Amino acid sequence: MVKGFPKSSSAFGVMINKEVQDHVRSWKFIVLLAIILLTCCASAYSSISKILENSNVPLKDGELLFLKIFTLSDGALPSFYIFISFLGPLLGIALGFDAINSEYSNRTIGRVLAQPVYRDVLINSKVIAAMLVIGVLFTSLTLIILGIAILVTGQAPGFIEVFRILSFLLVAWFYVAFWLNLSVFFSIRFSQTATSALTSISIWLFFLVFYPLIVNLVAQGLSPSAYASEREILSYQHFILGIMRLAPSQLFMDATTALLNPQVRSLGPLTMEQVQGAMPGNLPFWESVKIVWAQITGLVASSMLCFVCSYYFFMRKEVRA
Repeated sequence: MVKGFPKSSSAFGVMINKEVQDHVRSWKFIVLLAIILLTCCASAYSSISKILENSNVPLKDGELLFLKIFTLSDGALPSFYIFISFLGPLLGIALGFDAINSEYSNRTIGRVLAQPVYRDVLINSKVIAAMLVIGVLFTSLTLIILGIAILVTGQAPGFIEVFRILSFLLVAWFYVAFWLNLSVFFSIRFSQTATSALTSISIWLFFLVFYPLIVNLVAQGLSPSAYASEREILSYQHFILGIMRLAPSQLFMDATTALLNPQVRSLGPLTMEQVQGAMPGNLPFWESVKIVWAQITGLVASSMLCFVCSYYFFMRKEVRA
């Protein structure tokens, strides 16, 4: 319980500090931290080993060494960003599924709000503290991997590589923030922590396992005939891609693919005229951002929408025991 706040601004800082300490000391965070460290470091080790095996082979024109660490796979383990797309939602759900309903279960919500603390300070501090923990974790993990790569290869990343890696971290942060805000919303709507946790995990499993199966069934049912025109085939492929991009994981995969691979020029089908006019080489950073600007905007907007819904329902929720 937080006591004796002289004003709401100082209360906000104290509550963020308290929430960060609670997250860092909790067993669920420690277990997830160990899993993420082991899997991501193992993936980075396999990619670095693959690079060292091919050290005698010069890089192809346009290839960037330090970006390959995050995208390369030796076949035994997925690449680094694949692990982030799989484990990131679990981290966000673990930090948010009991954010509000645990306060009701422990009967501390009334005591906290009895202090000179505004109601919105409580939910804002919980969300911001969890996002700070996520940002520090991903940044530290990336710096560890880059440090190991510098020691092993004896090279330093260039400015363009650092810029693209930072943009990848920002996209990953918003991706995990979406699942965090979604789980916080369920922690407000459901009084039991088990219910909010199971609902969040069920939605994650739906988009991870069942949604691609449903899209494949739709694609098979709507597949054009062998005599369809090029325009009909392109519109069909764009339609299926549009359905797939309703999943947050697909938005994250599209964004990271273009940001970590500067040779990617399109994430959709291309006509022969478009392919013939393309010049080989790396795209500038802002051109890569333009390719996935819709995906990045979708992740940011969905995360903000979940937070706005959480804010609205919490401000209208009864806090008395």
